[in-house]
Amino acid sequence: MKMSKLILATLIVAVTTACAVKPDYRVDYDPGVDFSQYRTYGFFEQLGTDQAGYSTLVTQHFKSATGREMEKLGYTYTEQDPDLLVNFNAMSTEKSEVRSRQVPAMGYGMTGYYGYRGMMYSPFPMYETEVETVNYKVGTLNIDVVDAERKMLVWEGVAEGRLTKKAMQNPRQAIDAVVSELFARYPTAPAAEGK
Repeated sequence: MKMSKLILATLIVAVTTACAVKPDYRVDYDPGVDFSQYRTYGFFEQLGTDQAGYSTLVTQHFKSATGREMEKLGYTYTEQDPDLLVNFNAMSTEKSEVRSRQVPAMGYGMTGYYGYRGMMYSPFPMYETEVETVNYKVGTLNIDVVDAERKMLVWEGVAEGRLTKKAMQNPRQAIDAVVSELFARYPTAPAAEGK
């Protein structure tokens, strides 16, 4: 069970690479919060991607990518009373899609009353509906930024998309892409020291 959660997390973070359809990126934040008041960030002690009881490689990739983006925004990492705490979570769900299309029917005119035509000709085109069920996984990734003092979520980034086998080949690159895309939608950077 624990190993399956690790594999699941790896699948989800690979959501942005090699997808035929681009993932859906959404962000939400508290409009009443002045993001320029925050200067430091840290990570929750128990992260959503570490539910197996130990720090996973996926978590390390997330920390690295998020740290890089937070520092681009002007925040400084600290383990001592940070202004903001960051958390991650990932999950996947099985989806099914039913596709149907009209295809020429084969064999009409071979039996019954029209058997005399013996597939030599048909009086009019005949079609039948071909139905195919496609099963796939959809991955969802959340990044939460929390006001550490008030213990309130102030920003959330969500990426959701179809998972592919090709996407799993380089999870570090996939995580970098997801995190970068989400933080491009972050509301503002912190104020400079002394302001």
